[in-house]
Amino acid sequence: MHGLHLTADLHDCQCGLQWLTDGAALGAVCTKAVSAAGLQAVGRLVHAFPATPQGPGGVTATLLLAESHLCIHTWPEQRGVTLDVYVCNFSGDHSAKAHALMDGLIALFQPRHSERNELQRGRVTA
Repeated sequence: MHGLHLTADLHDCQCGLQWLTDGAALGAVCTKAVSAAGLQAVGRLVHAFPATPQGPGGVTATLLLAESHLCIHTWPEQRGVTLDVYVCNFSGDHSAKAHALMDGLIALFQPRHSERNELQRGRVTA
């Protein structure tokens, strides 16, 4: 078991509000982004939360990938997003594809500030 786990916390996102509140639109754009990065989606679950007194409801989108997963959580009342991309590198190195997926999604949300992290998971065995 060996893989790359990327996370990003996005703040003050300047994207259109639909990317933070519309589950169908976010799920569709995530599926396209996964394919554009050269990864394979094998399942998708999207949940849109109801509005609250603080503002419109956010979205949680999870795509199960043949290579592992993508998770997105949005907080429209804060114009915030968290991204999580994990790829297994057992049968081949998918690291560049994971970075391409992350970069594409960050570009979609247009944050004014972001914090990115990268974690190598597991170990490489000879």
